[in-house]
Amino acid sequence: MTSDPSSTPEAESPPAGPTRSGRVAIVGRPNVGKSTLLNALLGEPIAITSPHPQTTRDVVRGVLTVGDTQFVFVDTPGVHTARTKLGEHMNAAAQEQAREADALVLVVEPKLDERDLKLARELPHMATILAINKIDLVKDKTALLPLLEAFSKAHPFDAMVPVSARRTKGMDGLLKELRERLPEQPFLFEPDTLSDQPTRFFEAEIVREQVLALTKQEVPHGVAVVVERFDETPKVPHIEVAIHVARESHKKILIGAKGEMLKNIGSRARHRVEEMLGQQVHLRLWVRATPDWMNDPAKLRDMGYGADAGGGGRDGEGT
Repeated sequence: MTSDPSSTPEAESPPAGPTRSGRVAIVGRPNVGKSTLLNALLGEPIAITSPHPQTTRDVVRGVLTVGDTQFVFVDTPGVHTARTKLGEHMNAAAQEQAREADALVLVVEPKLDERDLKLARELPHMATILAINKIDLVKDKTALLPLLEAFSKAHPFDAMVPVSARRTKGMDGLLKELRERLPEQPFLFEPDTLSDQPTRFFEAEIVREQVLALTKQEVPHGVAVVVERFDETPKVPHIEVAIHVARESHKKILIGAKGEMLKNIGSRARHRVEEMLGQQVHLRLWVRATPDWMNDPAKLRDMGYGADAGGGGRDGEGT
């Protein structure tokens, strides 16, 4: 990640001639590789990834400016059967971003799944690309023919592009198809922008990523992370983060014997945050048991989710 998620290292001037720009929503079911695709397109790991389903909860925006074209990619939560208020918020966020986009990328795996076809049938009618991800796992490419035929009947896709987000294969082809379908208009952001979301958002996501990586199945998705204090005035900035869990037993797991698990999470997260900011930071973590926060609208808003949450901002800091 760059030193500041709101900009890339070298600023560029906008092109003198006509430019294209637009919002591209990346949609699909959980665990098909949407966040990995976003990172591969940007060349920067701004979206957290993990083998857990529904890792992406917030909309994550990444900006890629190439020559006379600016792509504003919007990574969305995986569409799933919601069992909590949080799940409902995630599905609503994905649907809203799809409606507001200039173009869509539906990400699927290289195998027929009725859930993917159902999503394709429900897509709004606009410029839409089918990205068949994990293509590196398919040895016999002729096996894709039934899949291509099924999707062509489900939705009038403008193009179908095989990609491997994990291996960053097929990115140029996907960008080429998208560029042709973005409106001719001025750039939406300065050319050196990587994301317009606040630093606090990425700090919270980095901590949550380490929780998921280190606790694996022991602490499922009943965890939320909130940056409660970000003081940049000292020479070494102080960041205080609360990790909310849905059960008291999960709190013990996160802290670990003699606090070792929490220390490990903090150490790994601090290293990532320092890489992002390009400077040393003091990161302090707390763990709090907040029962059933995923079904409490007020608590969801406090933790940055819900209709009034500001699109991923924390502590009243919107985007």
